[in-house]
Amino acid sequence: MRTFVHGAATWDVEGPRRPSRMAGVTMAGFRIRGPEALRIVPHPAVTLLLDFGDGWPVLDCGPGGPQRGSFVAGPGLGSGGETRARGENIECVQVRLSPVTAHTILGASSADLAGAVVPLGDLWGREASRIREQLGDAPSWQERFALTDALLARRHRAGRPVDPEVAWAWRRLVGTRGLVRVDALAAEVGWSRKRLWSRFRSQVGLPPKHAAKLVRFDHAAHRLVAGDSAAQVATDTGYADQSHLHRDVAAFAGATPATVAGEPFLVVDDIAWPGRGTAPAVDRGPVRGPGGVPVGKDGDGADRSTR
Repeated sequence: MRTFVHGAATWDVEGPRRPSRMAGVTMAGFRIRGPEALRIVPHPAVTLLLDFGDGWPVLDCGPGGPQRGSFVAGPGLGSGGETRARGENIECVQVRLSPVTAHTILGASSADLAGAVVPLGDLWGREASRIREQLGDAPSWQERFALTDALLARRHRAGRPVDPEVAWAWRRLVGTRGLVRVDALAAEVGWSRKRLWSRFRSQVGLPPKHAAKLVRFDHAAHRLVAGDSAAQVATDTGYADQSHLHRDVAAFAGATPATVAGEPFLVVDDIAWPGRGTAPAVDRGPVRGPGGVPVGKDGDGADRSTR
């Protein structure tokens, strides 16, 4: 377990010793002491928070009002810089799900989660209460991770997967770090641009172009955290210039690049997901086209690790 201090808040962070049995799933355990409110920086994954401690995690979500306890949030949670997390004496398991995996596990359309925070009980009913009790009774973090993974695997087996064309398009976006054009994606899967837009949005939760921007922002943000200059990051991550990077960072995080580089939820990220690199949560294994044919490595987005 690692300890991270920011202002009045102290975080103890633990990671699983073994990866999830499912592609596109990463998790970490948090014990948070101190009431300081922290900014949520958008991420291209579905966030599942499983609370089991004595305290209540609270998300201040702007017009939607505060959300307390376990929740599910769609890709891009925190866009606009309006979302803050707070609470004291919190214990929770946080899971990041690739949107194509989340569609199968959650039992709800990812489009229903776009930009929203939904209480877990509204989706899972009594199962949300049962996992809270089980996590609270578990004697160690590793057993909590195993319980969580078993629950997700059970739901994954019973769920309905996304269209293979949508899964492939998502992984292409991630593999190119958001730099592939939507019309090129549509041509590659043999769909019209309109059909790709409609099916992608309904199953991933975001239109393809916005998803690409979010993936690119996430990569740029982690480059900033790593200490690279804004000018270098803009050049390397496909922005037209440094001003373009500033505008995207402000739109997603409500902050400047310099501020984002010190945000606790980004700084703690490599502690929570040790050795995972800085790529967004994606499915492991080779990317396959709609006909099942493997697509090439590197520029085509295959064999990327998850964070």
